[in-house]
Amino acid sequence: MGFKNVSPVRKLKNNELVRLDVEGFRQARKTPMIVVLDNVRSLNNIGAVFRISDAFLIEKIYLCGITARPPHKDIHKTALGATETVGWEYVEDTMSLIHELREEGISIIAVEQAEGATMLQDFTPDEKKKYAIVFGNEVKGVSQEVVTASDEVIEIPQYGTKHSLNVSVSAGVVLWDLFTKLKQ
Repeated sequence: MGFKNVSPVRKLKNNELVRLDVEGFRQARKTPMIVVLDNVRSLNNIGAVFRISDAFLIEKIYLCGITARPPHKDIHKTALGATETVGWEYVEDTMSLIHELREEGISIIAVEQAEGATMLQDFTPDEKKKYAIVFGNEVKGVSQEVVTASDEVIEIPQYGTKHSLNVSVSAGVVLWDLFTKLKQ
């Protein structure tokens, strides 16, 4: 028995998609979120986070520690030009950045599996706050020092046999969730 589509659905062509150009992105009102990559080693993950950040109008990305920086062909391959739209900065020490952001009144959220973490679906962002969302290394996650210094720790609930998600997948899940909650 085959699937019968009751209403015809036609895929849109790229020229039919309403998208911002680079200048339009720069002028657009941004989501009050900053992404912090804490020692992310995969260039493809870094590029994917740029692309995700572009999709949800993220203000800025901080690349910390061993996290590579554009321009790099493997970042460019997955970012697809998002390194030209999303603002970014390299900071060697994640903790010094965390202290600086906190002094600016930005609330720090680590995405990690931790005692006392708030499940993502239970976290309600305050639209009056700006958030820095910290994603960690593919093997070690967000450093304990950064987790301890965070205002909040959010965990993505998982119900299967695996213990973690890829860092770029985690960024997609968390940023989409927070974006939709803030836009309501």
